[in-house]
Amino acid sequence: MTLPEHILQHAQSLPEGGVLSPREFLHLGSRAAVDQALSRLVKAGKLLRVARGSYTAPVSSRFGSRAPAPRSVVEALAARTGEAVVAHGAASANALGLTQQVPIREVYLTTGRTRKLQVGRSEVIVRQAPRWMFTLGARPAGAAVRALAWLGRDHVQASIEKLHRSLPAEEWQALASQQASLPTWMAVAIGREALRG
Repeated sequence: MTLPEHILQHAQSLPEGGVLSPREFLHLGSRAAVDQALSRLVKAGKLLRVARGSYTAPVSSRFGSRAPAPRSVVEALAARTGEAVVAHGAASANALGLTQQVPIREVYLTTGRTRKLQVGRSEVIVRQAPRWMFTLGARPAGAAVRALAWLGRDHVQASIEKLHRSLPAEEWQALASQQASLPTWMAVAIGREALRG
C-alpha cells in the first residue's frame, strides 16, 4: 500500500469530521513525503485542509461528497488538543430563544488559542474565551452564561427573567449556584432573580 493510500484509508476510518495530522504518518515516510502525499490528496479532493497541519476527509453520500459538519471538525480538534470548546454566545442566545438573530458565521469558544478553520466553503472561527465562560460546560445553564455574556449588561435583566421561566429547574439552580465564578454584573442579576423565587 502506498503512503497516500495509507493516509486515505486512515482518514476514511475516522468518524465524520475526524482530524488527522502529518505527524501520525511519519513512521511511513519522511516529513517531506508525508506533506507531499497530503498535498496531493487535497488537490485531488480526497482530503480537506482545515488548518495548518490538520486535515479531514469529505463525507460521501449518494448525492456526492460534502464537507463534514463544522461542529464535528471543531469537536475532533478539541478532543485532540484537550481543549474545551462550546458554542458562541450568539448561537446560545438564539438556541435559548433570547434572540431571533441567527449567527451568519460559525463561531466557537475555546480554552485554547484562537484560530480560523476552513471546512469546505465555511470559515469557522474558534476564539479563545475567559475560563468563566466554560463554568457549566455545554449544558443549558452553560449556554445561558454565554448567551448573557453576548447580550451584555444592558439586556441582562430581561434575559434573566426569560431564562428563569424557560430553563428546567435543575439548570436554573446550576446557573444560580455558580454566581461566584461569574462577572459581577451577571452574578448580581442572577442573584436578584433567584431571590424573587
